Amino acid sequence: MKFGPVPVAEAAGAVLAHSLEAGQRPYDLQMSYRIPKGTLLNADHIQDLIEEGHDQITVARLEAGDVAEDAAAARLAAAMLEGVARLRATGAGAGRVNLYAEGCGLIRVDAEIIHKINAVDPMITIATVPDYHRVDAGGMIATIKIISYAVSEEALAAACSLASGGVSLLAPVYGSATLVETTIGKPMPDKGWRAMVGRVERMGMIMTERALVAHEVAPLAEAIAEAPGEVVFVLTASATSDVMDVAPEALRAAGGVVERFGMPVDPGNLLFLGKLGEKPVIGLPGCARSPALNGADWVLERVICGLEVRHADIAGMGVGGLLKEIPIRPRPREKGV
Repeated sequence: MKFGPVPVAEAAGAVLAHSLEAGQRPYDLQMSYRIPKGTLLNADHIQDLIEEGHDQITVARLEAGDVAEDAAAARLAAAMLEGVARLRATGAGAGRVNLYAEGCGLIRVDAEIIHKINAVDPMITIATVPDYHRVDAGGMIATIKIISYAVSEEALAAACSLASGGVSLLAPVYGSATLVETTIGKPMPDKGWRAMVGRVERMGMIMTERALVAHEVAPLAEAIAEAPGEVVFVLTASATSDVMDVAPEALRAAGGVVERFGMPVDPGNLLFLGKLGEKPVIGLPGCARSPALNGADWVLERVICGLEVRHADIAGMGVGGLLKEIPIRPRPREKGV
């Protein structure tokens, strides 16, 4: 691609690099209009620019082997989405194509693939949401931008050859959940219930009838065992402070196993994860009573989308795990020092 100033009279067939005012016909009315940058100039544009008094303009002229920005962005988008379900691309404009989710779920991003694409040519770029980003239907998950007015076929072909598997959408695999809450004395307010209903509904699930039981091992174990939901959440009136505390013990008493207690994400430290047969059971930290993002969200979203959350996965959440403080927190982290 050639880029630079040329006489207006020689600019037909080139791409205008900067928006300019041009004379509007009939010229005797002395009116003007704006020709936007990126316009492929034709003979009428040239005459209108001359009438406005332009002698020289800056243009980009494609050469053999070049691919125009919109066509290049569209091709890379098509390569990214080949064989990928529930993601869609917009039409190209100004060298940009956006990718959107067609349903809720988790976005998986292969960082190595994205890095390789972005290393092919500085003029070929793709920016994505983070790996494991929760998305709603219609949420943007990536933007492809060709920075220059054209790129070489060679560079574009190289980028497209790398694109497979770069992004994907994991849909929820469960349709229902049960929240079991414990009480000490008087019944708990429904704030936690409402927050958890919001979480499961945005993942396309339903919440079964609220279950309230005493904060004791036996009644909690019975409620966990009888929970009708495909996923069970446990939210206790008193925070789980040890792997042998009431809620983990109740899961074991129900015949389940506790696979992990504690996570390096704050708020969210006091989470436990286990199973009752093949049914996931998540012991929620108290911060789950707030709709604000906390560590439990990272775990439950992966579980709901069918991912196996292992010890190493939770252990690896510490980098970036210092989340925004929740205003309702009984003991803010700064009070603990």
